[in-house]
Amino acid sequence: MAKAGLTLDSGALIAFEKQSARMVAIFKTALTDSVVMTVPTAVLAQVHRGNSPLIARMLQACELEDLTPSLARRVGKLLGDSGTSDIVDGVVVVSAAPRGDRIITSDPDDIDRLLQAHAASLSCAVVPV
Repeated sequence: MAKAGLTLDSGALIAFEKQSARMVAIFKTALTDSVVMTVPTAVLAQVHRGNSPLIARMLQACELEDLTPSLARRVGKLLGDSGTSDIVDGVVVVSAAPRGDRIITSDPDDIDRLLQAHAASLSCAVVPV
């Protein structure tokens, strides 16, 4: 079994772009330790506003995960089960859960709620930035 990595939400990318000391440290440690960082493409769509050299640099070190029809269906079910509507947060949770990734987020309460509805709270950890 592969070691758990990191799944980054929109807040993590924005924090890196703003050069948040905490997010920069997380990023550097992940690179040093060869930790796989995953960014769902829905997250990229939420934060992309043109040319951001810092986000582009971060993305070069990350795996991008496409929003497939299968993933979209699982996200829709999770949103229904949790009574929430944030598609991108749902994508982050459904993406991270099978890998047991730590989720790097600026919104730990919403992610925790989705993890509980997904029954993945035991396999994923939320790391606020």
